[in-house]
Amino acid sequence: MSKIVIQGIQFDKKSSYERGPALAPPLIRQALHGGSMNMFTETGITIENQPVEDKGDFDIKDYFDIEKVTSTHLAEGTKILTLGGDHSITYPIIKAHQAKYPKLDILHIDAHGDLYDEFEGDKYSHACPFARIMENGLAVKLVQVGIRTLNDHQKEQAEKFGVEIHTMNGLDLNRIPEFNNPLYISLDLDGLDPAYAPGVSHHEPGGLSTRQVLDLIHNVKGEVVGADIVEYNPHRDHKQMTAFLAAKFMKELLGKLLER
Repeated sequence: MSKIVIQGIQFDKKSSYERGPALAPPLIRQALHGGSMNMFTETGITIENQPVEDKGDFDIKDYFDIEKVTSTHLAEGTKILTLGGDHSITYPIIKAHQAKYPKLDILHIDAHGDLYDEFEGDKYSHACPFARIMENGLAVKLVQVGIRTLNDHQKEQAEKFGVEIHTMNGLDLNRIPEFNNPLYISLDLDGLDPAYAPGVSHHEPGGLSTRQVLDLIHNVKGEVVGADIVEYNPHRDHKQMTAFLAAKFMKELLGKLLER
């Protein structure tokens, strides 16, 4: 199989509340490789001695350079795992993927729909990436899980774009659909309850558990061709809890990308 690239996108200039996610990528790697965990996933796949290449971190100055960095890595015939960064990075990453995968499905795990047409005057805010993705036809199907902050505007946007939303209120993970197209997973760490992920800018109680997110990753039906982990804010973390959580998800997502 083609190799898998890890890229760190150090960018949080589109954050609406607190800065900090730009610091996250090296801290997630440090947690993964710090010696406290081995490199086997829960499904029995090792991420060592595999065609995985870490390209390191990219200190992004211009938002649209994210697409260029990602396109360069995709040109090498890769799947890509991105460490963010705020959630605004997902739009240019998906723009790069669309050239390689004209029909792409997205599984989006988050407390927020991120479907605002614009937020605080910025159409590229971290509150807007999935509006940009859907209005530009970059995804065939968008399925959101863990949402618990829908307002009237975002409900209208979801209806407009045909988004399938599984809110926390009455959540049944058995109802998550199969994906028939190449699948991209976007994991915002504030999709989890703050008890599991305190190191995020937006604490939204009543969220997913670590086990629920792992079950989603392990059981999703479809070929995963890319993924991101976003919105880890080290400034708000407690004893590196969220860094190690992100490292765990990093390992399991790499395992999913390695599945044949």
